[in-house]
Amino acid sequence: MIFGPRIELKSPQQLATMRQAGLLTGQVLKAAREAAVPGATTAEVDAAAEAVITEAGARSNFKGYQGFPAVVCISVNEEIVHGIPGDRVLESGDLVSIDGGAIVDGFHGDSAFTMIVGGDAAGSKADIALSQATEKAMWVGIAAFAAGTKVSDIGDAIDDHVAREAPELGLVEEFTGHGIGTSMHMPPEVLNYRARSNGPNIRSGMCLAIEPMLTAGSSETITLADDWTVVTEDGSRASHWEHSVAKHDGGVWVLTAEDGGAAGLAPFGITPVPPAGT
Repeated sequence: MIFGPRIELKSPQQLATMRQAGLLTGQVLKAAREAAVPGATTAEVDAAAEAVITEAGARSNFKGYQGFPAVVCISVNEEIVHGIPGDRVLESGDLVSIDGGAIVDGFHGDSAFTMIVGGDAAGSKADIALSQATEKAMWVGIAAFAAGTKVSDIGDAIDDHVAREAPELGLVEEFTGHGIGTSMHMPPEVLNYRARSNGPNIRSGMCLAIEPMLTAGSSETITLADDWTVVTEDGSRASHWEHSVAKHDGGVWVLTAEDGGAAGLAPFGITPVPPAGT
């Protein structure tokens, strides 16, 4: 079903399939996280993620997308998003964002997280704080999706939160969240900042990928010569967190979180509810 001219709204049965795609996406990222150890190449991390998709009999929604050559994006240190896996060797203390997804029965999952290679003990306090701030901004956006009436409420909430709680960090504006369903990127655009437009109404059956990106310095970006990898202009480190989230008659459900978002939403007093049939 399409609401208005373009926005895809899902039936309960379709949300159940979206949940399967979301759970598989979580498994893909779990494998990538486990493979991202000191001494591993980013290509080896990608191979571990691809093995999960292959074993599940599913398809990657990243590999081949507009020519992207891998199953996951791996962005290291000053790289913000869309890093291409290759022969780069990960080092203890690297700040790494991994973004991936999967297609199950025609429906897409999409999620991202940031980690420190070698564990938090190997990372700097600044990197740990940056990742935690970005993850919190994502949950602030998800909570706004749960409680709000307009899609723009998400960007307003993220922007206000970062300005209040982490004003020293840069909030990237060039890259946004998006609708998700029978395609990976669909309307509506989900801004991570305040804008004049209120955007469309939040409706039951709407599924969004909410994905703020923060930097330790300037929010200005540069795209490298590979036409994919986006880095901070000033060389500061960056973090990227993302979940795919469904709004339905009973509430919200984080499709790519194993617990449906219960832990992340608890500080906001929100209890996620699974859609009927999931």
